[in-house]
Amino acid sequence: MRLHQRMLMKMTARIRALGLSIPQFDLLSTLTEREGISQNELAERLYVTKGNVSGLVDRLVQAGLVERRVIAGDRRSYAMHLTPEGRRLAEEGIKTQRDFVAQTLGKLPAGDLAELDRLVLDWRERVRAIDEG
Repeated sequence: MRLHQRMLMKMTARIRALGLSIPQFDLLSTLTEREGISQNELAERLYVTKGNVSGLVDRLVQAGLVERRVIAGDRRSYAMHLTPEGRRLAEEGIKTQRDFVAQTLGKLPAGDLAELDRLVLDWRERVRAIDEG
């Protein structure tokens, strides 16, 4: 847990240096993977409530990083799209994240990385089994 907290603090500082919070970066980076999704789909992908996404999107729209576009045939929903500045910041944040991983995990030998990957996947499955009860 301490390692997780330390890594989160380091990444938070790096993302904040770009002028973004972690939730803002999560939303922007999610849109780089799948632009044009609705706020409801965005909430599902981010594992947050629709209300949280709505407020976050409002702030990112005001900042000129995201725009809402009407979805043809659905007057109640909007498709979320990155502005050029939103895309630039998202890509810069993704690069920052990759650089951090390269500076840390990237220093491990390939065999150790493969073993770590195997262990983390096994751990994830054990946690899922507990959740499914």
